Amino acid sequence: MDTVFLQEKGHTRMIAHRGLSGIERENTLPAFVAAGNRSYFGLECDVHVTRDGKYLVHHDDSTGRVCERDLSLENSTAEALRALRVREAGKERFTDSLKLPFLTEYLAVCARYGKTAVIELKNPMAAEHIGAIVSICEQEYDPDRVIFISFCFENLVEVRKLRPRQAVQFLCCEYSAELIARLKEHGFDLDIAYQALTEENIFELHAAGILVNCWTCDDLRDAERLIAWGADFITTNILE
Repeated sequence: MDTVFLQEKGHTRMIAHRGLSGIERENTLPAFVAAGNRSYFGLECDVHVTRDGKYLVHHDDSTGRVCERDLSLENSTAEALRALRVREAGKERFTDSLKLPFLTEYLAVCARYGKTAVIELKNPMAAEHIGAIVSICEQEYDPDRVIFISFCFENLVEVRKLRPRQAVQFLCCEYSAELIARLKEHGFDLDIAYQALTEENIFELHAAGILVNCWTCDDLRDAERLIAWGADFITTNILE
């Protein structure tokens, strides 16, 4: 298997969703390495806070979809979560060779391959944990090569308190005029479901000085249309 290659991307930058999850198991080191070895601008991941205050990379609030047992990320220790076997990509069997990565392990891959780290802060987080995550990014990588994204607006407000010029993108599903005003007030960029975008509202966002990322586009023709409209980023599982 390989990626589906876009012949003309213009200025649009491609972001590998949970790593190259169209080929490797999502949010694992092989998925991040596979994306790192390709032309992607950024590698996206999802970060949870465990019960014992560690920072693990996983999308869902619990592990049952991809692991042999169903444990809550926020209510389990990192040790218990890391002990789980993960289902191999495209197969039903589980393997000891895949683990839920620590944030530091993900950042090491981004640093090795020179990729922008796109970090989704999952669920509302206490200020102390956001501070710790920002600090880890400063210690392990260049924070200017990091974009924080979140469906929780307050998470991003807290990031900006710590780093006033940090790149952040608010995740959402729907477009509205009120959204532009809210983003402009805080100086945030946008990461929106790609189906919600039109050429007109991308123009409106750009006119307001807002960069546009969109998730998660795996259709070649849809991506070509978004590129023609001027989307700044496309987050994808398989397109390159």
